[in-house]
Amino acid sequence: MAVQLNKRLLTVEEYHKMGEAGILQEQGLELINGEIIKRSPIGSKHVSCVNKLNALLNALLGKKAIVSVQNPVIIGGLSEPEPDIAILVYREDYYAEEIPSAKDVLLIIEVADTSLAYNREVKLPQYAESGVPEFWLVNLTENVIEVHWQPMGNDYKFRELLRTEDVIRAKNFDLAIPVEKVLI
Repeated sequence: MAVQLNKRLLTVEEYHKMGEAGILQEQGLELINGEIIKRSPIGSKHVSCVNKLNALLNALLGKKAIVSVQNPVIIGGLSEPEPDIAILVYREDYYAEEIPSAKDVLLIIEVADTSLAYNREVKLPQYAESGVPEFWLVNLTENVIEVHWQPMGNDYKFRELLRTEDVIRAKNFDLAIPVEKVLI
């Protein structure tokens, strides 16, 4: 006979209250599907890639969009991931009054080596379901970038695989970057 356990899932609001009360002081946590998840440790290649992307994106986008690095994005009542990079609709207040939500996102970028399966199997469906229009997965293990766009249910209708000789282009706004400038 199988034992059935009942989980008590947290809402984004409850998660925020826990943080305000000082309960969540550990770094590297995010709320996914109502559960608090500890992210994998970040290695030097991952750090380097995120730093390069941050510099490139800020130089290319200026005040056309906000480049948010490893900050939360609310993508439903039970999830608040902290993507490596979220490119957000520009606002003068830089989201001082509220945490950005899926409607504010132009593009999410996750950089992955040890977290590749987690980003594909857990985060990608979440981003698609919440309506994030485009998702890039920088795969440091295989030295490629997966581009996903046009959300459809818990997946994206289109997927493109780019290598170092390609140019990656955002689908919904003006942005083009040679892939070799991103990959290590």
